[in-house]
Amino acid sequence: MCIKREFEMNVSKTEVVAAALPMQDHWLPLSNLDLLLPPVDVGVFFCYKTTNELSFGHIVGVLKKALAQTLVSYYAFAAVLVKNSAGEPELLCNNSGVDFVEAYGGVELKDLNLYNPDESVEGKLVPERKRGVLAVQTAEIVQKDRHRKTFKDSFRDRYECSPYGSRNSDLVTQLKCGGVVVAATFAHQVADAYSANMFLVSWAEMAQFKPLSLPPPSFRRSLLFPRRPGAYHLSVDNMYIPISALPPPQDDDNDDNQAAISRIYYITSDRINKIQSLANIDTAEDDRRSKLVAFSAYLWKTIAAGKNSDKNCKLGLVVDGRSRLIDGDENEAKLIASYFGNVLSIPFGEIGIGKLNEKPLNWVAREVHAFLKCAVTKEHFLGLIDWVEERRPEMGVSRIYAARVTEEEPAVVVSSGKDFPVRRMDFGWGLPVFGSYHFPWGGKSGYVMPMVSPKGNGDWVVYMHLLRGQLELIESTAAHVFSPITSDYLLSMT
Repeated sequence: MCIKREFEMNVSKTEVVAAALPMQDHWLPLSNLDLLLPPVDVGVFFCYKTTNELSFGHIVGVLKKALAQTLVSYYAFAAVLVKNSAGEPELLCNNSGVDFVEAYGGVELKDLNLYNPDESVEGKLVPERKRGVLAVQTAEIVQKDRHRKTFKDSFRDRYECSPYGSRNSDLVTQLKCGGVVVAATFAHQVADAYSANMFLVSWAEMAQFKPLSLPPPSFRRSLLFPRRPGAYHLSVDNMYIPISALPPPQDDDNDDNQAAISRIYYITSDRINKIQSLANIDTAEDDRRSKLVAFSAYLWKTIAAGKNSDKNCKLGLVVDGRSRLIDGDENEAKLIASYFGNVLSIPFGEIGIGKLNEKPLNWVAREVHAFLKCAVTKEHFLGLIDWVEERRPEMGVSRIYAARVTEEEPAVVVSSGKDFPVRRMDFGWGLPVFGSYHFPWGGKSGYVMPMVSPKGNGDWVVYMHLLRGQLELIESTAAHVFSPITSDYLLSMT
């Protein structure tokens, strides 16, 4: 593994990109399912290896023009979040636009330490959302110019003249562009990963003047209206809790030893298939566990490995409710499939650490399958909507998100990134060599997001936000499965 270099990101320009067409100002309420999300931001980034045939100014111009056109349909991303008279967040769709940041850093793509995104991504590659709902950053990462000027002087010359190109064309050649990173940060209360993926794919297709492969987003909140009268199963009370019922903060909540950190790994396809095979031992052919369920069971066992404790360990899985809400109406099915917003639930299970160590993987996978059953139905999501309505304007939150977690009593949430669009994010200069979410979500429990690899060979990229001790445990007991992202893996497809 090569030595990873520390680097600084320097912002050269910040401007606001609004939708290309004017629109009537209007209010768009958040749905009851949006109101279950805490005010956290989600980051996503894509790394491209570029050539000198395209200047950074040209790339920026393509991205901004396509963004303005895409925001015409995805106008919620050009809105602002404000509180209504009841204290609930709402969207003011006034085309206030998206902050678009241009930046540069003196590091080659191969030297980015993506294994440790807290060092290389946080505050550098992924922008901070300071206003509005969405922020975008495009960064050129380059080698130092050894032949003519210092790195900063060369870039100063390029950007004093124009944001769309260099004053001297030979500077582009001399700087030997290492790559470009396109990143975005969005408010989770406004959109889930499914919604963000729709936007990202449409943005990339718009940049290439391709016919859009996805229908326009639907903002029809009536699809998620509560029932009259409302009703919900007691299992919803076990999954969610009103904010007022949360326990008070503990003295050690700010303890650095209890602070989560982020890491990114990859898992080869043969390891994933092996885990799925072990999870399906003695399982009927028509009841086979998915790769995500098998992986989640494996992770559940791994974070409990070797602990002699009578404590419990919690595992939650994020469930997308769009397909669950379809009841045979073809038109409604199309609207739900393109619905923009949050349609999520987080069921979870809790098992003693001793039992997790003792039982085989297929038994743990059955437990994952069992606690998921109650949340993969239309009735569950309708009941969740009604649960929120009964308590408004008080906010609720997932119990496992707010659970008190220690290394002795861990909890982790797994979200599915099977539709992560890394293989569709071609803006006109090729597919990314790497892409990932970055989501240090601020919850007490850990967060894990497995995604498809840009290689397209069945490998997974896995973003983890866990306690340091949990990550050390994973690297010591499951190093044959979780491999740290390295420059060799990052660039082997180019």
